[in-house]
Amino acid sequence: MSKITLTIDDQLVEVDAGTTVLEAARMAGVEIPTLCYHPALSLDGSCRVCVVEDLNSKRLLASCVAPVYDGMKISTRSARARKARRLNVELLLANHPQDCLGCDRSGSCELQDLTYNLGITRESVERFEGEKRNLKPDTAGVALKRDPNKCILCGRCVRVCREIQGVGTLEFSGRGFEAMVTTAFDLPQSEVNCAKCGQCAAVCPVGAITEVSDIERVWAALEDPAKYVVVQTAPTIQVSIGEEFGLEPGTVVTGKLIAALRKLGFEKVFSTEFSADLTILEEGNEFIQRIQGNKNLPHITSCCPGWVKFAEQNYPDLLNHISTAKSPQQMFSTIVKTYYAEQVNVDPGDVFTVSIMPCTAKKYEGAREEHRHSGYRDTDAVLTTRELARMIKEAGIDFLNLKDDSYDQILGQATGAATIFGTSGGVTEAALRTVKEVLTGEPLEKLNLGIMGVREAEVEIADRTYKIGIVSGLANAAKVLDEIKAGTSEYDWIEIMACPHGCVGGGGQPITNDLEAKGKRAQGLASLDQSNTIRKSHENPDVIRLYEEFLGEPLGGKSHHLLHTSYRVR
Repeated sequence: MSKITLTIDDQLVEVDAGTTVLEAARMAGVEIPTLCYHPALSLDGSCRVCVVEDLNSKRLLASCVAPVYDGMKISTRSARARKARRLNVELLLANHPQDCLGCDRSGSCELQDLTYNLGITRESVERFEGEKRNLKPDTAGVALKRDPNKCILCGRCVRVCREIQGVGTLEFSGRGFEAMVTTAFDLPQSEVNCAKCGQCAAVCPVGAITEVSDIERVWAALEDPAKYVVVQTAPTIQVSIGEEFGLEPGTVVTGKLIAALRKLGFEKVFSTEFSADLTILEEGNEFIQRIQGNKNLPHITSCCPGWVKFAEQNYPDLLNHISTAKSPQQMFSTIVKTYYAEQVNVDPGDVFTVSIMPCTAKKYEGAREEHRHSGYRDTDAVLTTRELARMIKEAGIDFLNLKDDSYDQILGQATGAATIFGTSGGVTEAALRTVKEVLTGEPLEKLNLGIMGVREAEVEIADRTYKIGIVSGLANAAKVLDEIKAGTSEYDWIEIMACPHGCVGGGGQPITNDLEAKGKRAQGLASLDQSNTIRKSHENPDVIRLYEEFLGEPLGGKSHHLLHTSYRVR
């Protein structure tokens, strides 16, 4: 590619032709503020917060969409550029609720940061005082809520839902003052084709879309002496929650996470990794049954509730391909309210189960009517990584200086196979470790599956080669599912995760625009897998004991009743 030379703030810069001014500036170490721009999404240039001055043409350019040209001279700091940025942000603030103290995004709001960094005062905003939007918030769902009054029309949520997820739940409507982001016919998000994945909340720069909070319900349970409150933590939480306290993405903080949960008052602290191993035993044996009977192939994994909701709504004719095994979250909650309640002699009606998840769709999954096999609602409350961090901060816990603690026992043992569930491709590698060893007695070679988009692998088991598909992002999933419908798919096993990168990129994770953060979280999980002395789910001694004492055998009568579920057309 040809090179061109330009000047940015009197600094000579050489970049590839086709580079934007924003990209060139960042290569030169010059930071330009942005708002509608997001590195994972298409370019939009609508907010005009990133304006710079082209000293040759004397024009103000939106740097995120303006291409460079040879001999270009850019000032990012000219009086005109700085004044235009301030004015654009002041106009956004003039029609924005001034309720920062009570906003979920206070402290992590990009508009709030811009206001401070640009030196904008209340007085400078008040000169634009006038009529403000007074739209009704959408709080009908169990996973996500929207406040259109906080929306700054940056379009990030629209683009991520359309481009990355391929669903198109959100779109612009109206013009001028009436412009807004909404759903079809302005219906509640809970009533439209929404996967509850939370990617819209993850890219929203303000508090216009957030998770429905379970924090107060959890506090109430913890403060109720009649409740026996048990918590489970998803694998990715141990490599992501540290970000909320200033640590690098991927930093392993398992011991501090457990210690913080104990200080919050949870009766018992467990890892969802235990039931991830349990999931592998059930789903792995289900796959063996299918390949031996050559029935309902390709087998498609069921751990991701966002993907399951997407399938129910958009691909109902493929539901028989989805594993009936519950997700690790739901298996764990069911076992806690049956087997574990018996072990500790507690009335299951008094047990309150909480899960800490990287995912907003897990809130939806926990509320599904199908998940009451224990005789009660299996999962009572779901907290995202962000919500747990808020609780820890509210309680005044010094997270970084906590002494490491360990998970409780009985349901405490987990393997490296369970740990890698948190990244795209991890469920597949974990399952095939068990499937190959059960069928042949031979170990599975390492699968280098990566964590992005659609990846393929071929695995030799006995005298057959199995073709494996790994998919993250629902737009990618749709392409693979269309192949199945067309009869052109050659896959035997397909893992689908709604969120790009899998759970490490879940909609409930710490919000970041750093594209490398998700990869670092995946590396953190891989390091935990490598360091674990037991790396195969079928070798987990606690899982073996659970089958011997309670469940009987994988896919047996009791295990099928408690650990499997059904799906429905929506």
